[in-house]
Amino acid sequence: MLKVIMEIIKRLREKEAIRRDPVAFARALGVKVGENCRFWGMRREMFNTEPWLITIGDNVHITGEVQFITHDGGTLPLRKEVPDLEWTAPITIGNDVFIGMRAVILPGVKVGDRCIVGACAVVGKSVPTNSVVAGNPGRVIKTTDEYLAGMKMKSLRCGHLTREAKAVAIKRHYGITSL
Repeated sequence: MLKVIMEIIKRLREKEAIRRDPVAFARALGVKVGENCRFWGMRREMFNTEPWLITIGDNVHITGEVQFITHDGGTLPLRKEVPDLEWTAPITIGNDVFIGMRAVILPGVKVGDRCIVGACAVVGKSVPTNSVVAGNPGRVIKTTDEYLAGMKMKSLRCGHLTREAKAVAIKRHYGITSL
């Protein structure tokens, strides 16, 4: 019973540390995190069992339920045949990167600079600089420059506003008068 209580206390402390400063929490686990990085919806499980194999560059934005998986657990049932079977590899995220909700980054992957990883993408191969990757398996679907050109055409031109002012502008744009 005491062990269960101690585990609950540990989890509560972790949640509070994550809420207070997610970057500091990641660094405390051993993740190498650059400057101006943002985590939305971080959980301890995001970094799997070898967080010290993960390097994240500068100006990286990581959304909720992203998973960095540094090992291949498929080796576990095969250890009856090969007891020392193991494959673990570092993950490197470049500078100026966005990683969408529920994306999975697999062992050995390097995501280049100025990349966008789409929501729910499963990235098992390295991503070249200036690329947008999406899907399962993740594949490059366009360059970041092509993505930017399309977004410029669709932009509501309110990204520079505060959260509150942006909400007002978006509601006005879409004719929402309630709430």
